[in-house]
Amino acid sequence: MIRFSSLNKAQKEAVTAPEDHIRVIAGAGSGKTRVLTMRIVYLIDKLNVDPSRILAITFTNKAAAEMKTRINEMLGNDNNTVWVSTIHSLCVRILREDIGYFDYPKNFTIVDQSDQNAILKEAYKEYGVDKKDISYGRVLDYIGNMKTEGIDPKRAAELTNGVYMNEIKAKIYGYYVERLKSMYALDFDDLILWTVDLFDKHKEVQKKWSRHFEYVHVDEFQDIDHVQYRLIRQLSAYHNHLYVVGDPDQTIYTWRGADVNIIIDFEKDYKDCRTITLSENYRSTNNILSGANSVIRNNKMRLKKDLFTSRDGGPKITHNTLINEEYEAYYVRQEIERQYQNGTPYHDIAILYRSNYLSRALEKVLMEARIPYRVFGGIRFYERSEVKDTLSYLRMITTADDLAFSRIINAPRRGIGQKTLDSILEIAKREDMTMYEVVKAGLYPKMKSTLDSFVKMVESWRDSLDKVTLEQLLQRVLDESGYRRHLEDEKETERLENIKSLLDDISEYQEIYPESTLEEYLQMISLYTDKNVDTDVDNVNLMTIHSAKGLEFEVVFVIGMSEGVFPSELSLADGMRGLEEERRLAYVAFTRAKRKLYLTDNSSFSFVTKGTKNCSRFVLEIPDEYMEDIVEKKKSEHRNTVSIFDEEDVASIKTGAVKKNDSAKLKAGDKVSHQVFGKGVVVSLTNNIATIAFSHPHGIKKILATHPSIEKI
Repeated sequence: MIRFSSLNKAQKEAVTAPEDHIRVIAGAGSGKTRVLTMRIVYLIDKLNVDPSRILAITFTNKAAAEMKTRINEMLGNDNNTVWVSTIHSLCVRILREDIGYFDYPKNFTIVDQSDQNAILKEAYKEYGVDKKDISYGRVLDYIGNMKTEGIDPKRAAELTNGVYMNEIKAKIYGYYVERLKSMYALDFDDLILWTVDLFDKHKEVQKKWSRHFEYVHVDEFQDIDHVQYRLIRQLSAYHNHLYVVGDPDQTIYTWRGADVNIIIDFEKDYKDCRTITLSENYRSTNNILSGANSVIRNNKMRLKKDLFTSRDGGPKITHNTLINEEYEAYYVRQEIERQYQNGTPYHDIAILYRSNYLSRALEKVLMEARIPYRVFGGIRFYERSEVKDTLSYLRMITTADDLAFSRIINAPRRGIGQKTLDSILEIAKREDMTMYEVVKAGLYPKMKSTLDSFVKMVESWRDSLDKVTLEQLLQRVLDESGYRRHLEDEKETERLENIKSLLDDISEYQEIYPESTLEEYLQMISLYTDKNVDTDVDNVNLMTIHSAKGLEFEVVFVIGMSEGVFPSELSLADGMRGLEEERRLAYVAFTRAKRKLYLTDNSSFSFVTKGTKNCSRFVLEIPDEYMEDIVEKKKSEHRNTVSIFDEEDVASIKTGAVKKNDSAKLKAGDKVSHQVFGKGVVVSLTNNIATIAFSHPHGIKKILATHPSIEKI
């Protein structure tokens, strides 16, 4: 049931608004998920709308799962039929039902990035392309752009203008498309593009789905691209009840197609649109919020909105400029230790950065101090090689596509080399068959005994598919394929643990969905793109700002706040558009913090700008009333130019005290003790910088001779 008393005035207005077209501008931490959920419950509970007629499109599977749970809890019903899913999952459901209009089977294969790379590997070999000359990532970006622009391989070849690299990319594009077609496969771009094309070419199909959904809701509307928007308009064309929620100030994905103008110009597309703004923030303290507002206010391409909070001011934002990256990392570590000692668990602390390379120094100092941490965005579970291998075995039971066959035919080793695979692939292309069909039909005469044994094994699994549980089937696959024994023989303990986790995963899946098939499980895995912070393990979280979108932490450090780093030099080259995107990224970073926000930079040499680093404009845009500088810096006449401060002005990295260790008076040969590196010997002394040799694994370090962390022994 809905409790209107829990809503503020703007939230209640957003939940109950009667208009057909509604745009909710929801600032960071303003309770947008609650509003969107309660809106759906309101339609069902108060307006008696059939739940199956309601669609909610979310940005991640995690968000979809959370929304379903909340709706069920509020309705007191675990079996409601509201459609809540990501846009890709929605397209899969539509295509599974109606892709037959394109003469494709309903059990088409969905390829992920690993599968795409496997196809590109084939194409590179076909055309004699070296991966060093052009990466898979660049080619996949090219293919995605061509598809989005509606340019097929033939037209792409006509647009090369005789440029060799463009000709190569166009050839690879053509090969890629044909390989997908031969396997009846679609990639993630295709899922949306094919659905849009289906609706365009078969109006009766569009009408069917559009009539089915009376109410269409879209979360994170600021992150959609033009193709996704086209699909949304197609889906809402019949009943015209469209409800979108987003924040233009958090549009940070333009590099993958998102366009801030879609949400800004929504009222131009729907003249009767009603706009409701959620401005009260329930996450951050006033100082954090006011600082973030001060920064984002400098953007021109935005809808005017200033967040406010009823929470007290809280501590000021802390800014510190350190002498180099190592000192910056030590300072962050010192503050993490202080926050932890004061009761903040590690998992409620996050270190955010503009680019992954900035984590290097941090990881070193955290390891030295034995502070547990995780680098968010590392290799995901379903992308680990042993998991991919096992899932490919399962795909042999369902689709037996070429990518799965190529991946596991020699895992574990069966003496089948690349030449054999190339020969089988050649026959498959000639006979218009899959590689597995070639082997099954005995069209490849060599290694007959080995290949026949493989086919017999796969067919026996297929025969048992309806007689055992999915977990029992997977156990059989692992044992009979020899894959588990292979890992055991190699003493691959960690990889075996991952296999065990996959068994647990498939077992839990079947408990929740007892009627589900293996094909449906594999479909779920292929769409799994969630980013999830594991709060069961007490780790400090290191991540890029893009990865932090949608998350929140008690304490947040944003490091590398230097011109050319953040905002990045590459983005600045894109003019005002690039700068405004970077400023939105800063806004997102700052508003992840609930209680305490730290901003740090360093004044070392920049290999990007080829000069001394200067403090980021995003720091300088925050008024002094919301921020404290904990180190006295020598500044030029204007605040926007920060000079390197003298070594003697550097604050203590370990204790925070701005004091010098005058008693040290070091000289070459002196034995010293360091708070982190342990015992060492002074090798040399130049301009008050001591070069000290420490024991393994620390090695040679250069440290201020007067630094309080050093003690002569």
